[in-house]
Amino acid sequence: MVKNIAIGTGRRKTAVARVFVREGSGKIVVNGKDVKEYFATEDQVKVLTQALLVTSNDSKYDILINVVGGGMNGQAAACLHGISRALVQLDPDARTSLKSNGFLTRDSRMVERKKYGQKGARRRFQFSKR
Repeated sequence: MVKNIAIGTGRRKTAVARVFVREGSGKIVVNGKDVKEYFATEDQVKVLTQALLVTSNDSKYDILINVVGGGMNGQAAACLHGISRALVQLDPDARTSLKSNGFLTRDSRMVERKKYGQKGARRRFQFSKR
């Protein structure tokens, strides 16, 4: 039985990532697939592993991630947020380096909702004087 030693929840836009950190060799699994198989671009994988590189834990733990909602970039950022939160649980001293890099801050930018009687969030129907 594999035991989770830390759990973190990361969010970005509409993406939510549940991150489970276990003792291991640095393997990252996202929704049952390898991280490089799940994310399309190398940049998304880089975003995801930034927190591990900053705290030099890239080959110390195995990470299991369940992520839902949003697009691929939002999911990658949500995973980064979740991993950062889990690493703080494991090592409270890592908080300063993670916070200074902005990995513990939830990116609250979301799509503004569409307003009733209008074309979009801010777009209006064309005004007609006559």
